[in-house]
Amino acid sequence: MSQRILSAIFTAGLIVSATLPAQAEVGLGADVVSRYIFRGTDFGNAATVQPSLTYTHGLASGSLEIGAWSSWAITDGAANENDLYATYANGPIAVTITDYYFPTAIGAEFFDYDDDGGSHILEVMGSVDLGMASVTGAFNFLGDGEDSIYLEVALPLSGEWTEGADVSIAAAAGNGVYATDQDFALVVLSVTASRDSYSASYILNPESELSFLVFGKSF
Repeated sequence: MSQRILSAIFTAGLIVSATLPAQAEVGLGADVVSRYIFRGTDFGNAATVQPSLTYTHGLASGSLEIGAWSSWAITDGAANENDLYATYANGPIAVTITDYYFPTAIGAEFFDYDDDGGSHILEVMGSVDLGMASVTGAFNFLGDGEDSIYLEVALPLSGEWTEGADVSIAAAAGNGVYATDQDFALVVLSVTASRDSYSASYILNPESELSFLVFGKSF
């Protein structure tokens, strides 16, 4: 049932983007990062290459983006990932459905959609840009027995003092897969700076008492 629902979502997105008259854009690129840190957790324990492919279609109200995103360890890391997603955005509000797929996990079959721990996790995420801050909430509704929730607030700090760099700070809390004891806790305190195609993030996870400094280059 879950597989059919997911297929219907992406098929509907393709049909809409193919039939409505609007501008369309195809994007492709890749990032190389010193570590893949996802919501306060180190995924892969290695430098990674993260390619992406997107198709964006303007609608009468808002826009639809369908994309694929991956993360692959350069050395013998773990938690390689190959995701599909669809995002509908209208003004400051965006809603995204993501299929997180982990192809190198033991017994990872592409059509293994099991709520008790298959090869996929399905997530619905909503975000709103309030200008002075953005708020994001995400919920794992399939493939995660903990039904994990993640909540984040981010604030841009860019100004003359940043000398052309984009700077932001963020704080986030989560439970389930985001916390070592599954209870709701503060899992991210971060500051990120980017300029041109380069970025750097200092990330502290208060719950696990770990910190990371990540450097990235976009292509």
